[in-house]
Amino acid sequence: MHVQLQKFVDRWIGIPVCAVLSLWHAGTSLVLGRFPSPPPRRILVILLSEMGSLVLAEPMFRRLRERHPSAEIHMMLFARNRQVLDLLDVVKPDHVISIRDNSPVVLAKDLWSAIWRMRATRFDAVVDCELFSRISAILSGLSGARQRAGFHRWTQEGLYRGSMMTSAVPYNPYRHLTHQFVTLADSLESLTVPCGKDSRVGDTFVPPQFKPEPGEVEREIEQLHRDHPSLIGKPLVLMYPSGGLLSIRAWPLQYYAQVAKGLLSDGFAVGVIGMPEDRPLAEQLRSGCENDPLCVNLAGATRSVRHLLTLFSRASLLITNDGGPGQFAAMTPLPTIVFFGPETPTLYRSWSPHSHAFFTPLPCAPCLTAFNHRTSPCNGDNQCLKRILPSEVLPVARAMLATAKPVGMHTTG
Repeated sequence: MHVQLQKFVDRWIGIPVCAVLSLWHAGTSLVLGRFPSPPPRRILVILLSEMGSLVLAEPMFRRLRERHPSAEIHMMLFARNRQVLDLLDVVKPDHVISIRDNSPVVLAKDLWSAIWRMRATRFDAVVDCELFSRISAILSGLSGARQRAGFHRWTQEGLYRGSMMTSAVPYNPYRHLTHQFVTLADSLESLTVPCGKDSRVGDTFVPPQFKPEPGEVEREIEQLHRDHPSLIGKPLVLMYPSGGLLSIRAWPLQYYAQVAKGLLSDGFAVGVIGMPEDRPLAEQLRSGCENDPLCVNLAGATRSVRHLLTLFSRASLLITNDGGPGQFAAMTPLPTIVFFGPETPTLYRSWSPHSHAFFTPLPCAPCLTAFNHRTSPCNGDNQCLKRILPSEVLPVARAMLATAKPVGMHTTG
């Protein structure tokens, strides 16, 4: 479903529904009273929309298992993100509620089904990890769970999501998202005001690591070399120039081309990755490299996130805009350069020790926040990214490549 349509529905339908559910929950509390909740037996985590945020949320799942070892952990997310969840292996496959968002009709049908499934499962607790939408708050309010943990704006202006959370955690724009997710898990047992004040969170985390099947990487590399023989024997740099659903997050394409030309002159091959709809963009980058045969269009060539991770095993460096690929790379040893601007590495950097973030803190950056529903006031002239020059990036890329471990560049058959 189109992003602007989602925002329209979320605002004009979400606000009144959140208000009604908040009144209903307040009335229920007055009639029935509030009592200490027993340890939860079934916990539902709601994280619908962000593939990359699933990787950042993995420590939260570990914390939930540590604090509630006998509880069943369930997950609700958009179906398009299911493949990332399966890679993380944090919940059992039959404990996943997937919602398709292909169209308004399909979305409404799956939401109705999800509500019935929640009520039938009788969850004791819900952890709502969403920042940018009201639908997850509505689902939490309709879940039937006695405990509901989620972010709350308190006295801050911003996205109204009702007051249905029994464990309302203040959203903190100065804290990394992983730390805030772990605080959500801790808030189920917190008695402080506000909830989660006593949460103990470490400074760093070890990202979950991708574990390929025996022979899987070798098979995919051989297929890559059959499709693109020019890559055989060449160290490979991958580039993701697309901004995805938020084009304002994209570093200028001509800058990517300048860095690519510099690396091609050093003897590296360049592979441009992305979704099938990014193929024209990848071709533009290749044109900027004068269609050098060592610059290949791999957009749409990867069948899944798992396939992309096997491709990362062949590469020596990834250069990417802020988004899913930078987070997925943290699941491998691949060195990564990530461009931030409209969003900040303070909140969204990966936990990979091999990741380098570029960020220009202009007076207006970052401009995409939970307080503006990810709607930037920028007119499209994203100077926060345009001021990160290729002359700054290329030396960092070369330094990271100089220390990168050798990878399989040759076919085995």
